[in-house]
Amino acid sequence: MSFQEDTVQAKELTTMSCPATTSSKARSHTPTTNQDLAGLFECPVCFDYVLPPILQCQSGHLVCSSCRPKLNCCPTCRGPLGSIRNLAMEKVAQTVMFPCKYSSSGCMATMSYTEKPEHEETCEFRPYSCPCPGASCKWQGSLERVMPHLNHAHKSITTLQGEDIVFLATDINLPGAVDWVMMQSCFGNHFMLVLEKQEKFDGLQQFFAIVQLIGTRKQAENFAYRLELNGHRRRLSWEATPRSIHEGVAAAIMNSDCLVFDSSIAQLFAENGNLGINVTISMC
Repeated sequence: MSFQEDTVQAKELTTMSCPATTSSKARSHTPTTNQDLAGLFECPVCFDYVLPPILQCQSGHLVCSSCRPKLNCCPTCRGPLGSIRNLAMEKVAQTVMFPCKYSSSGCMATMSYTEKPEHEETCEFRPYSCPCPGASCKWQGSLERVMPHLNHAHKSITTLQGEDIVFLATDINLPGAVDWVMMQSCFGNHFMLVLEKQEKFDGLQQFFAIVQLIGTRKQAENFAYRLELNGHRRRLSWEATPRSIHEGVAAAIMNSDCLVFDSSIAQLFAENGNLGINVTISMC
């Protein structure tokens, strides 16, 4: 073989090998993003994130703590789930910023896995539940759909217009736990007035009255409400910021963060078994 032919072959080999070398070099320097790392924790069942404590099957596949109790075998390899801790993935999880589970609804927040549950519990993009007291209605939806839902599914709720109204609870002497609900419309917003009667120990009955805004927590901070019982030269009042329907009223009632009175006080203000509560909404 001549020197010229040998040189041509060497050039061809060099030309053929260059693309592979360049591609390999590019791949080795591609940075791993936070999104790539978060994707490693995706549950194969619900597509939420597998967060510590992380358990794996015998083959190393992961499933989140919510889906795990519902499964009889690994959804990936069909092997036994077992109770093996994946300590390596738990360490990786400490370095990852996870997106909120409501990111598809518009939440842009990212956080560590330890902050994730608390954020999602109060996230403004979390679906709203039906604000009517009781557990019978399971509806959930966006804030814009709350009033259409109430108008369609809870037509019996009376709506009064104005900043000052009287919330009339009828037949307060009915036995057992009872709820009274009314809507108040003013300042271009809708407020839900709730009066709950609960049976306490030793037959003691307590009443809890509270106002919540059909809106966000931030919107609720723009208002204040006053509840007042008047009659027979007596007065009992309560003033506070309305709760957002995102919070609900259960926690406020549990902590007595509302107007609270027992059945004997209710009788001081009631007439013929009916109790009128004066409600005033004001802007802060």
